Amino acid sequence: MTGLSGTKDDADLVILNPRDGSLVASYPILDQEAVTATVSSARQAASWWAAQDFAARKRLLLAWKAEIARDAETIASSIAAETGKPAGDALLEVMLTLGHLDWAAKNAKKTLRRRRMPAGLMNYNQSASLGYQPFGVVGVIGPWNYPLYTPMGSISYALAAGNAVVFKPSELTPGVATLLAEKWQQVCPEPVFQVVTGDRRTGDVLVRSEVDKVAFTGSTATAKKIMAACAESLTPLVAECGGKDALIVAADADLQAAADFIVFGAMGNAGQTCVGVERVYVEAQVHRKLLELVVAGVAKLSFEGDGAAYGPLTLGSQAEVVSAHVADALERGGRAAWGGPESISGRRVTPIVLTDVPEESLSIQQETFGPTVVINRVESIDDAIARANATAYGLGAAVFTRDKRLGLAIAEQLRAGAVTVNSVLGFASIPALPFGGVGGSGFGRIHGANGLLEFSVAKSIARQNRKAALNLLTMDRSERDMNLVSRLIPLLHGRGKPRN
Repeated sequence: MTGLSGTKDDADLVILNPRDGSLVASYPILDQEAVTATVSSARQAASWWAAQDFAARKRLLLAWKAEIARDAETIASSIAAETGKPAGDALLEVMLTLGHLDWAAKNAKKTLRRRRMPAGLMNYNQSASLGYQPFGVVGVIGPWNYPLYTPMGSISYALAAGNAVVFKPSELTPGVATLLAEKWQQVCPEPVFQVVTGDRRTGDVLVRSEVDKVAFTGSTATAKKIMAACAESLTPLVAECGGKDALIVAADADLQAAADFIVFGAMGNAGQTCVGVERVYVEAQVHRKLLELVVAGVAKLSFEGDGAAYGPLTLGSQAEVVSAHVADALERGGRAAWGGPESISGRRVTPIVLTDVPEESLSIQQETFGPTVVINRVESIDDAIARANATAYGLGAAVFTRDKRLGLAIAEQLRAGAVTVNSVLGFASIPALPFGGVGGSGFGRIHGANGLLEFSVAKSIARQNRKAALNLLTMDRSERDMNLVSRLIPLLHGRGKPRN
């Protein structure tokens, strides 16, 4: 198949449209031999790619961006067909992706170029510099919920940093990956970017194939397995895992704006967004009003034809998770302000708004990944912050308040890698901002300068320009020099005042 590397196993991935079950396409499940051969060819290409200067890599990356942009509708159609999301959402995903590719290509030199560093008073006879080199071959394993935007957050920055990339897309969404590979081949004959399709076995082979770094997006449970495999060869890993994203609403907030963003963050993409909105903590005096506004918002959503607000669940089995979380919340004393168990019909789940849900419930503590949201009242902002931080996850969060200082203060206290104030997902379209989580949401960062550094190895160089006054780097140090060292230590480092 065009855009793929290697040979296939004895089975194919058969991709069906989640909306109607129609056949989209089939792709090979690449075996160990094929994946190993792909990584081997990528390693040769990596040497060529690393040897190109920043300007040459920038030209090719921007040419690739242009090829993707010129065929944006086709790529968006592939995303929509495989995920079931509306065509407009898929096209927006393409646009956001191109913004990050553009930023990575244009900012790699400024971030990674070699620069002089201060050597310090004692090292007056040396010059110091710091630069960054690529790892070599980066293996990227992508998710199905945003099959272009999310993995390209690693791919764009890894390529801009001078690495070759072997990308293993989700077994549910291989189509857009193969289109990306075809677009790369149109601008560069070298296999700097390649795709291997397959299932979890293919991903496992890629992780163990002597790649120099792995970038993974997916569940926390799978990340732990990948981390264990990486540990066998000390292969570094950047992992972006799940979230249980909280949104705090202060009493002074613009409640209509907050409600609109809650509906978007909780229901967009059928709730299959790792940095969306799953939990809302609102001060008690405005809880009822906010709940009414959110219910009014979801009540207006359409689920018919081309104007549907969102599509079916991409992963059919996720409906079982959504059902279990809703049932658990209601059994523990929560109540449904809109929808309920009856909202779940296989892959098709209409909005569910829950409230008064106990904090130990599944819908509070575990990632639901469906079009549901819990809106609980709190007595204070401090209580809201404590509850927001009381899960294993720490990916995204949001705050709504008219008080600028309060908003920033709350954002600083939230245990999350990315926080928005008076919006949701605002950081997703700002390429300069790094993205990643803490705790069960993973580690490492993509996007921004941090994303370029994530896929680079720091290389320090110190050069002695003249002989040192104190000859200390010798096995034959003089008594005079050591006496001077004894006098210099308190002069250089003993001036701090002791604490009372």
